[in-house]
Amino acid sequence: MKIIPPGYEILDHYFKEGRIIEQIERCGRVCYKSEDKITPESAVPFIKGIIKRGHESVIEMANFVLEVSSDSPQDFCDFFSVIPRFCQATRLSETNFIISGNPRSFRDLARRHPELAIVAAIKAELEKHYPILYQDIDCPEGASGTNVRIRVLSPDEIDALALEQLIRHRTVLVHITVNRAVTHELVRHRVASYLQESQRYCRYGESRFGGEVAFVMPCFFEPESPEFQVWRQAMEETERLYLKLLETSSPQAARTVLPNSCKTEIMVHATLEEWQHIFRLRASPAADPSMREIMLLMLPEFTERFPAVFSPIVQALNLKI
Repeated sequence: MKIIPPGYEILDHYFKEGRIIEQIERCGRVCYKSEDKITPESAVPFIKGIIKRGHESVIEMANFVLEVSSDSPQDFCDFFSVIPRFCQATRLSETNFIISGNPRSFRDLARRHPELAIVAAIKAELEKHYPILYQDIDCPEGASGTNVRIRVLSPDEIDALALEQLIRHRTVLVHITVNRAVTHELVRHRVASYLQESQRYCRYGESRFGGEVAFVMPCFFEPESPEFQVWRQAMEETERLYLKLLETSSPQAARTVLPNSCKTEIMVHATLEEWQHIFRLRASPAADPSMREIMLLMLPEFTERFPAVFSPIVQALNLKI
């Protein structure tokens, strides 16, 4: 049995380097704990397989920010009548908008509304940059017309946006290691995307997991206290039963005995606006102590990276960081 502390890593280098395809693969492989299979050439076949199997939650783990222009107001009326919740839009002028969303949201639009000029133009432009994500979707030839112009903003252009626009359109990806109780609460934040280590597929009895189950140190008990000893005994017995079941059962069957204290890894991809909401709620003294523990670990780095965005939350919660 292994006992570990909670932890996190902000994976912003993929965004800074424009490595969208690699970012998606990195997130997807957390589900199966197959990060050791990442190579310079592995991202495209991995994503191709994900799309073929219909597991498109994986391709939510990135964000495109687009400048969209059209001489026809009707084009925007048509687009905003179908825009999904995972897209954000900011009006720059009557003929110019910033529109952002994850790759899956634009795939869904292209499949459901290929006849709309802005949808077809976005799909065509994104396919030029990221063919693996869009080449399997057909839009009627000429659907985008000549009125629509699309430009994909670079990472530097996104970070140079005005504060209000930055908050709405800039996303941050975080790899978080916590117990299962925390992730049960975290995934209730709706306007975000998540990928989590899968107990269905991960066989913790294998050598690559050390042949043992990992648990997150509970923040409720002092180390070596009587309460901690009770918890430890419960985890040791759980591990014994789980490994026993693995001798004759699949991981998805054996996992039925695993508790909330099990270590899990989750990738969380959300806009700065949604991260603001998460921290306001989950770093509060009223939050679950285990949730607050990881949020208070993360908030100082978020504040250092985006001081204008998160300093007001630190002040409002009267935190010392």
